[in-house]
Amino acid sequence: MTDHRPHQYVPALRYDVLTPFYDVIAATLLREQTLKEHLIAQAQTNPGTRALDVGCGTGTLALLAKHTLPTTTFVGIDGDWSILRKARAKPENHDNPVAWHCGTVDALPYADATFDIVFSSLLFHHLTYQMKLQAFREILRLLRPGGQMYLGDWGPPPNLMMRLLFVPVQLLDGFLTTQDNVRGVLPLLMEEVGFTAVHKTAAFATPLGMLTCYTGQKPH
Repeated sequence: MTDHRPHQYVPALRYDVLTPFYDVIAATLLREQTLKEHLIAQAQTNPGTRALDVGCGTGTLALLAKHTLPTTTFVGIDGDWSILRKARAKPENHDNPVAWHCGTVDALPYADATFDIVFSSLLFHHLTYQMKLQAFREILRLLRPGGQMYLGDWGPPPNLMMRLLFVPVQLLDGFLTTQDNVRGVLPLLMEEVGFTAVHKTAAFATPLGMLTCYTGQKPH
């Protein structure tokens, strides 16, 4: 596979050399299983439902969701072929595979109203303010009327201790992109681009800060 990443693309842990350790770090420090199980549990699906995992990384969420919701068609998209190779190679992908695509969230390569559900976990803190807005516009575009987005990412810390725990994440991923999460603007941006019924569904304390989950709907 050829690496088609745009020049400004930032890998999941900022540096390519850290990509092989992503799953271990996510499982031990980010409460990944708890976060992703919560997102999946929110989803209302029927046979024929089409779901997209934006910024799918190593495919943990999409593969877990495919196992939990086997009649749903899942697509995972990420901007990094090296991390998609890890998703493709996972044993869980062999029997009931997810379709893996390479692309970026600001220009998703799908037609309008293609999906019923969009998941996203731990992607938006990598994006600048304007990129976040564009990403939400793209996700809204490709959702069908009444479709839902389920989002999990770093959120506003409830106290000083949780704020200080988040500093290492900001040092790694950048203060410019993560400050929006600290300020709690993600649901506001969702509403700005046109999502309705936007609300927080859960928050989880981790050794690196607060993870927060939101959902929003595309109007009928």
